[in-house]
Amino acid sequence: MESKNNKAGAGVNRRGFLKLSTGAALVGAGSSMLPGVALADDYREDVSTLRHHSDHKLWRKVRKEFVLSKRETYMNVGTTGSIPERVLENYEDNNEYISKHPWGTQISTQALTARVAASFGADNHELILSRNTTDGMCSIIHGLNFEPGDVILTTNQEHVGGAMPMKIVAQRYGVEVVELELPTYTGFETVTADDYVKLFADAVAYYGSSVRLLCFSHVSYKTGVTLPAKRICKEVAIPNRIPTLIDGAHTPGMFNLNFHDMDCDFYAGSGHKWQCGPGSTGILYVRDCAKRLREFWSDRPQPLFFVNSSYPAGTDVEDAYNDPVAFHNRMQYVGQDNYPAKLALVECCEMWDAIGRDRIEQRILDLSALCKQQLQRAFDSDATYYAPDVRELSSGLTTINPFWDKTDGVMLTEFRDRLREEHGYIIRTTNFKLHPEDAVDTYALRISTHLFHDEADVIGLVKAMKRVYRQMA
Repeated sequence: MESKNNKAGAGVNRRGFLKLSTGAALVGAGSSMLPGVALADDYREDVSTLRHHSDHKLWRKVRKEFVLSKRETYMNVGTTGSIPERVLENYEDNNEYISKHPWGTQISTQALTARVAASFGADNHELILSRNTTDGMCSIIHGLNFEPGDVILTTNQEHVGGAMPMKIVAQRYGVEVVELELPTYTGFETVTADDYVKLFADAVAYYGSSVRLLCFSHVSYKTGVTLPAKRICKEVAIPNRIPTLIDGAHTPGMFNLNFHDMDCDFYAGSGHKWQCGPGSTGILYVRDCAKRLREFWSDRPQPLFFVNSSYPAGTDVEDAYNDPVAFHNRMQYVGQDNYPAKLALVECCEMWDAIGRDRIEQRILDLSALCKQQLQRAFDSDATYYAPDVRELSSGLTTINPFWDKTDGVMLTEFRDRLREEHGYIIRTTNFKLHPEDAVDTYALRISTHLFHDEADVIGLVKAMKRVYRQMA
């Protein structure tokens, strides 16, 4: 790596300034532009040279973009990802630059979203760069104008980042939060996309017009199952005039998302997991200035409050609803922002765009399918799998408990730790209640397969798991 002392002047990094053509407008009089890189063009040029080569050669090149330790195999992307090397270098340069030039070093976050919004099937004003999934979930749940008697339909497998805000509005406003029991695959029964759609449809039919919000995870962080989000939105929510808020903590960087096609109202996603951006970064999608929310909630003059905004006074709230730029400014503005982190997230997104998000999704699902197949061959009938080996319902998360006693969390934690300490494979454990009436939790191992993994990683992991299992069983 080039010594920082050899840089030609303050603010200059090893690949030059961020090009103005990217739309990174300056903010405020006398503001300075963060030194960045046109990484997308750089990486797109690299990838284009491999278009006529095998996928194996492409993914081998992608793998080299990451600085992950070679002494271990990291397969816990569902908790946090790894910043690509060239983005990491630029991120470090920008943090150093701000330390040297603290005053006025800003870039337009609105301009940053314009660089990546289309990649997620969104208009520029519909995408907000948030701090993480929880930040987005709280902004919407606490911003909605709930009243006593309202019903939120959610599931029994939600992350605390969404579950707790719902419990708070239940306490504050008398809202009823109904947790629907997700059908969970355990190998003994068939679970289909129709089952998930019917679950929500039946609940809406039962609770009627009291239902004011459908809130659910696109991918369950507990089991790794992918819910048919598009069908739930189009077949259940929209016909019944109910807005949707989707927890997408695991999908940006994993799936080729298209929010317009999905037709949800709100979507909160993580930047630091599968998208491999820095910590405290995320995305929040708000469909068309929340106009459909205002239509569905026409009985409430102001259905959405800007609760997570410090945008300067002077812009009328009503004008913000009708003006996409004003609305975006209100949703995005949080005072002094972490500009290097958000720029780094955008650069990661552009790298994914250069590779091809559809290509990445297929790679992740291919490795996930291989992982499930290898596990099924390696373990006997005592093993239980909680994410079905069905492409439509699959994700980059694979969950399994190889032991007979599924409630023994201590044993599974020991298994996880021995896998790391003795074989260098890093995965995690997860726990959940298969049924609401269960007195104890069910435990599982959770494996993440991502674009910097290959078939050898998956096969090696399963062999190591089988070895540890034989020693413990």
